[in-house]
Amino acid sequence: MLPGYSYGGHARASQDLREVRWQAGDPADPWIGEWDVLTGQALRTRDAAVISNELLAACNARQADRAVQSLLPAQVHIVVTVRDFATLLPAEWQEAVKCRGIVPWEQWLAGVIGAAPDPDRRRRLWFWTVHDTLAILALWSRHIPSDQVHVITLPPQGGTNELWLRFASALGIESGTIDLPQGRANSSLGLAEAEFLRRLNEALPDRMPRWFYTWNVKRILANDVLSARPAQMRLVLSPGEYAWAREQSEILVAGLRDSKYHIVGDLAELLPSPATEGRVPPPSLPVEDMLEVAVRATAALADRQYRGDIITSSSDLTVGMDPARRQPHKPGSPRRTIRRLGWAILKQSGVKRVLYRASRRPAVRNLRVLVWCILTRPGRRRG
Repeated sequence: MLPGYSYGGHARASQDLREVRWQAGDPADPWIGEWDVLTGQALRTRDAAVISNELLAACNARQADRAVQSLLPAQVHIVVTVRDFATLLPAEWQEAVKCRGIVPWEQWLAGVIGAAPDPDRRRRLWFWTVHDTLAILALWSRHIPSDQVHVITLPPQGGTNELWLRFASALGIESGTIDLPQGRANSSLGLAEAEFLRRLNEALPDRMPRWFYTWNVKRILANDVLSARPAQMRLVLSPGEYAWAREQSEILVAGLRDSKYHIVGDLAELLPSPATEGRVPPPSLPVEDMLEVAVRATAALADRQYRGDIITSSSDLTVGMDPARRQPHKPGSPRRTIRRLGWAILKQSGVKRVLYRASRRPAVRNLRVLVWCILTRPGRRRG
């Protein structure tokens, strides 16, 4: 079971755990207390509860310890998905650009390679903060038996169904009972689209807050508009860069093979494909390609502005989901009527805002867990 009301609750809990500072003016309410709320809900479920957010990998040792300790006495499992370095590097640079990065590809990659030998590389560079896999597994598993740490290897390109089967097997989920969405939620960018976004980031004023960029540039422009364009050119590694990526992958595979972690998949899938060896990066990007991307992006943003989709204030932002909306209204028992009324009340932004901002207090956090249990009826954990 997924505790909370939406994926956004997991993201807010991750920000709380990682002690991310809330910016004044952010239409998302402060997230202090959200980790305790989410773990409190997880501990009330009857069977397995899943807490998922990719940025949990950025936790330091103290934060990871807090996460694990807050879930005791439940049996805690850690699940990490890993891919090969040759495909990881271009994807991570794109993600950096989507998060307002301005460093060109070659300079960014040189920084990653240069920081690799540093014992303190997780502190030095964000890439290693979230992708120093062996270090991340070590700090998260300090209080967990090795066989409760599951490492899932990413199947070859296009293996979405296989990845789900591996994830479901690690969690003990009956995979056939769940329908998978067909669309990709995080499509990659082509070289022209990524470079256009990087240059746009350079031109944006410093006074633009992070939350505004996330909602309007990352989610609308990058994820919805630019990712939808068919890519003409994609980033590849030079022969020397490929050799380095291969070496890093071999180090990771050797470490995982020597560990006692539960490996789901084939460790050979973490080695870069020989088909990418020796490929030459694309030549300089034609100006015409950049101009076409810029024109289409501008037109799309103008259309979104006309339709009122641009986020400008807290009144425009709806936090959470109403599960009752997913089902047609049916007359039922008084209990069902009360639950529908509860969902309707929680949906009101004013109510949520009051609860979120008061969640610094343990009593309010406990109240939110109790309300969630009443509305979802997860049952109590056995044993």
